[in-house]
Amino acid sequence: MGFYSDIILPRLCDLSMRNKQLVPFRERVIGAAEGRVLEIGVGSGMNLPFYRPPVREVLALEPAPRLLNMARSASHVTGLPVSFLEASAEAIPLDKSSVDTVVTTWTLCSIPQAATALAEMRRVLRPGGKLLFVEHGLAPDEAVRRWQHRLTPAWRYISGGCHLNRPIRSMIEGTGFRVERIETGYMPGPKPMTFMYEGSARPT
Repeated sequence: MGFYSDIILPRLCDLSMRNKQLVPFRERVIGAAEGRVLEIGVGSGMNLPFYRPPVREVLALEPAPRLLNMARSASHVTGLPVSFLEASAEAIPLDKSSVDTVVTTWTLCSIPQAATALAEMRRVLRPGGKLLFVEHGLAPDEAVRRWQHRLTPAWRYISGGCHLNRPIRSMIEGTGFRVERIETGYMPGPKPMTFMYEGSARPT
């Protein structure tokens, strides 16, 4: 790992996730969580202030050590127990059916093996548990899609593996989940980067 990926990229990720336009998404998604919650890609801990009962415990998974340290520093903002897991979403170090809710916020775009990670999320969810998500991804407009496909190779290189063109709904449904609710649309900003998928799903 080099200076850019170890030092610069975590700070850029933290800065980009401080966008105030993301706060309503966080409030809705985190506000629907309950029980024992696994957050995939906690990053620098931007979601931690939004957790409230009926959440009992947050398991914060993050593979990047520097981001995980930033999240630990931010964990005092919630009165709930928070445990940190330095691990990959493709190999979640938890038992089968051990969590009530899985949360992903702008995370599926950058996981190298996203299908494997989603299968792991399904494994650790209890029967009847739920996946809550807000992600950016493949847009419905052909002109925007063309730009997403063109930009993704360079964008991945500078943004820590982020894909602009992942079909979020079909990825989730293709790994054993049933989407119960989904809302899509562009948020303000460049269209290739801002088509959002927000919703919930349960294991089939």
